Amino acid sequence: MTERAALRPSHRRRPGRRRMAAALTAALGLTGAALATNVMLQPAGAAAAAVPAWPTAKGSQAVSSTIEVSGTYDGGLKRFYGSGDLGDGGQDEGQDPIFKLKDGATLKNVVLGSPAADGIHCSGSCTLQNVWWEDVGEDAASFKGTSTGSVYTVYGGGARKASDKVFQFNGAGKLVITKFQVSDFGKLVRSCGNCSKQYKREIIVNDVDVTAPGKSLVGINTNYGDTAALRSVRIHGDSSKKIKPCVRYTGNNTGAEPKETGSGPDGTYCRYTASDLSYG
Repeated sequence: MTERAALRPSHRRRPGRRRMAAALTAALGLTGAALATNVMLQPAGAAAAAVPAWPTAKGSQAVSSTIEVSGTYDGGLKRFYGSGDLGDGGQDEGQDPIFKLKDGATLKNVVLGSPAADGIHCSGSCTLQNVWWEDVGEDAASFKGTSTGSVYTVYGGGARKASDKVFQFNGAGKLVITKFQVSDFGKLVRSCGNCSKQYKREIIVNDVDVTAPGKSLVGINTNYGDTAALRSVRIHGDSSKKIKPCVRYTGNNTGAEPKETGSGPDGTYCRYTASDLSYG
């Protein structure tokens, strides 16, 4: 969904890896020893190794009305695609999603095919684990919780062919993206710049593969206190460094186009250093 349709403190030094890893593990809220082990922050400056292969979908299912999820929904790596009212493949404002997750729900092992309508909506805290978007529709996922304690976790998976945003962050709380891959995209994450209700939002992007072309990884609103932390981001096919890692805006709640005010690390809102990015 587009931003119009949707509804920092400074620090002097970076916390130690142990403290950062503990915070990220708590934020992810994943169960199982294997996942808990894998959410550790990756070392900065790691080489941009080959991007993992996409999975092969195990069958397909047409979806004509939104699937509502509470608890855990395991799609078994089946491909879900829109049909009927969800099947026009457009970028219209206000489209319904393929999946709508209730507060605390988990969606895992799902491939979203084309058309994908408005992807996935999270009404509150949610976990998207091993979810893949073959051709992003309006947005891959929109996060809409209103509690400042909401945590949205994207663990594994990937998205491609997003002419605008992959993740639209309209609500309050924290978004953590780990072990994800994205290619051929506009923005990986955008904190809503002109929603009628605005919040302070925290974004963590850790251990991800980014393949050009793309415009920016994260867009945040400094006037609302947003922050974005980038760690172990591997960027492929962008030797000229055209993809902006972090872009700062002055957001509003009037629906007006937000003003870009700068980009790059600043130690307060865009929290990363050159060593957190690698190119290959």
